[in-house]
Amino acid sequence: MPDFGGAELDGFRAEARDWLEANFPASLRGGAEAGELDGAPTGDAALWKERMGAQGWGVPTWPKAYGGGGLSRAEARVLGEEMSRIGASNPIGGMGVIMFGPTLLEYGNEAQKQKHIPPIVKGELRWCQGFSEPGAGSDLASLQTKAVDMGDHWLVSGSKIWTSGAHLADWCFCLVRTDSTKKHEGISFLLIDMRSPGVEPRPILLINGTTPFCETFFTDVKVPKENLMGPLNGGWTIAKRLLQHERQGISGANTSGAPPPGTLSGPPITELATTYVGVDEDGRLADGDLRTRLTRHLMEARAFQLTGQRAAAETRSNSGPSAVSSVLKNVGSQVRQERAELAVEILGHQGLGWTGEGFSGDEIAATRVWLRGKSGTIAGGSQEIQYNIISKRILGLPDMTQAR
Repeated sequence: MPDFGGAELDGFRAEARDWLEANFPASLRGGAEAGELDGAPTGDAALWKERMGAQGWGVPTWPKAYGGGGLSRAEARVLGEEMSRIGASNPIGGMGVIMFGPTLLEYGNEAQKQKHIPPIVKGELRWCQGFSEPGAGSDLASLQTKAVDMGDHWLVSGSKIWTSGAHLADWCFCLVRTDSTKKHEGISFLLIDMRSPGVEPRPILLINGTTPFCETFFTDVKVPKENLMGPLNGGWTIAKRLLQHERQGISGANTSGAPPPGTLSGPPITELATTYVGVDEDGRLADGDLRTRLTRHLMEARAFQLTGQRAAAETRSNSGPSAVSSVLKNVGSQVRQERAELAVEILGHQGLGWTGEGFSGDEIAATRVWLRGKSGTIAGGSQEIQYNIISKRILGLPDMTQAR
């Protein structure tokens, strides 16, 4: 179907509206909170996830051959509009959708796509990312987790750090060293079943009281040969592509429907300001300095949103995200950090809540999101790494380290 408006889109809009009216549970309308058990949806939230997964509309533009929606970009946009109209959120998300799935569609073989894409589409399995190591953070290519060729399988030994959701994940897409004589050219991309003997994730307690990250140990883990994705020693190329997807997702400019890390639920920041700070006789925010800074933040947030939409349009005309994702990642993380800092300031002493009586759920969430957001400029590649990418790949500036 053509990717433009007209009768074709009108027909799809009616189809989407009818399907949503028939399948989106009434109990979830109006932003009602979904029940969860160990991070998994329950009740009507689970039913909604099952229906969206079966329809393939959690990943609307992915190929129908693997269970995706098979929609055009224009149809996906219409679907998003119709979901927003009735307050329906996308229940299909996670790293499988934002990062691994798009990369697998581009670099995986047919058997790997047939095996792994359908469960991602339905939200049946969780994926985690085995990239960073205690001695390989910003210099990721110095990683030392090894995969030794044992003839009929790989034998993996080593450790990873900051593995998001490893203690809850079913599978891990992992960078391993398969050639110790080369740096970037000695890295391969391996898919590891987290239930394999020898895999041990250990949750890390963060300052905001959550444990979303893990240190993950691999001790003589046997991995089938068919779990090598892409060519042997060709993992760095795949990793760079996946990181583009990750950075776009972290920025908040992704189109998967999954919220970026550190996103605050609750009322808009303008509503917080009028509630906690108050307004003057003209209906303006009473604190003039805060009013100026809040206005500036809202302008920056809107500019970022529009830039993300433009980048998404450019992505559709090319083959996927580009180095521009580094710009979006840096700006998006800064905008969210600024929002969190303003929220805590606006709440005053109510922004000091951690637990117990005297603080609402939104107030406590604001404090915890503010603390969690401090990592936003590091996750997915630090600000400095992104600036290097921007200077070299977007601006075409010379590498000054080599110039010396």
